[in-house]
Amino acid sequence: MREERIDWPNGAKMALSIVVNVEEGSEQSIARGDRGMEPVDELGIFIKAPIRNYSNESNYLYGIKAGAPRVVKLLKQFDIMASWTVAALSLENHPEIAEAIVDLGHEPVSHGWRWIHQFKFTEDQEREFIQKAIASIEKTCGVRPFGWLSRYMLTDNTRRLLNEEGFTYHMDDYSGDVPFWDRDTVPEKPMVIVPYQLDNNDMKMWTDPAMTPEQWLAYAKRNFDQVYREGTEGNPKMMSLGLHLRIIGRPGRIWALEEFFRHVRAHNDVWVTSRKAIADHFAGLPA
Repeated sequence: MREERIDWPNGAKMALSIVVNVEEGSEQSIARGDRGMEPVDELGIFIKAPIRNYSNESNYLYGIKAGAPRVVKLLKQFDIMASWTVAALSLENHPEIAEAIVDLGHEPVSHGWRWIHQFKFTEDQEREFIQKAIASIEKTCGVRPFGWLSRYMLTDNTRRLLNEEGFTYHMDDYSGDVPFWDRDTVPEKPMVIVPYQLDNNDMKMWTDPAMTPEQWLAYAKRNFDQVYREGTEGNPKMMSLGLHLRIIGRPGRIWALEEFFRHVRAHNDVWVTSRKAIADHFAGLPA
């Protein structure tokens, strides 16, 4: 069986993609015209009632007020390039996050216009949703997004609509450790798929049973070490690490991210880069 691999720039042993998800400020709320609220994540409670949950909204706001400064500080300290998968409305409501992305020189990736279930949309609704996200992110960040991450699921139309709207890659895929082409959806204009990882996402510290920060760090480091070792053996790949401001930005968890970044910087020949850079590099390789 042929093992998947990719040659990275300057002979790097692996590529590392840090993904910072920004959903705070666009989650479901009665105040935004939704029929209900988001689950109370830290407690694993889902209340099916058409009422406004002010307490849970403050839980999301924590990610903006307290979590984001901690995450940004570490990204600067360790010179880590990240791709920020942003719900566009979140940046409209919290422009300081857009300013941070621009100041860092990082990539905004569209996580939809809002952090809602895109897979329920009709084709026309989804097209409008995508177009609104592009226009909004371009306004807040000064550059349009070229990558896309849906909330949970695609529709049958998503990849084609993204192609029509000028996206060059998307990351709604968990099937491997290297980019690949989608040549089937729009054969005359293939799209790069940059796979994502869920197994080491910091959301694991909210699931039941939840990982402790110690377990999450150990898992992330072992993931990194394995990919790095395979790269030294001649089979370079990539690793993704998904973060959320309201999760990893907590005082009892942020130390784990700091330790992971310190572990990364103790290794040579690691290409820490944006997902767009990964997609562009792959697209430029010989067929």
